[in-house]
Amino acid sequence: MGFLNNIMDSFNSAEFTVTGNKKLKSISRDFKRDFGLSLVFYKGNMIADDNLTLAALNKKTSLNVNTTSDEEIKIKGNMKVKAVEKIFKDTFGTKVQIKDKSAKKLIDNNISLGDAARENS
Repeated sequence: MGFLNNIMDSFNSAEFTVTGNKKLKSISRDFKRDFGLSLVFYKGNMIADDNLTLAALNKKTSLNVNTTSDEEIKIKGNMKVKAVEKIFKDTFGTKVQIKDKSAKKLIDNNISLGDAARENS
């Protein structure tokens, strides 16, 4: 079933696109809608103000990542959790954690978003 799930994950929610000019709360809401999981943004080790945009949060972090609101990333259901978290860090200089739907339990970094969504539905 894992192989079939991986193929289905490639087509379900074909691409979840994130741009720097979107508010964190909008990104988190859309991520939950598409993947059934919570996406939590951090400023350092504190949960970030969800009224900020990704670009504005980037300006408030100590990381020197030159992003613009024009940059975007695409996320698919067959991507591993650690890859999604890394792409946010590399592109926007932002730490994110992927948690279950209720945002209480961290998702294993070594499973795909699709598998995590199925385990936590």
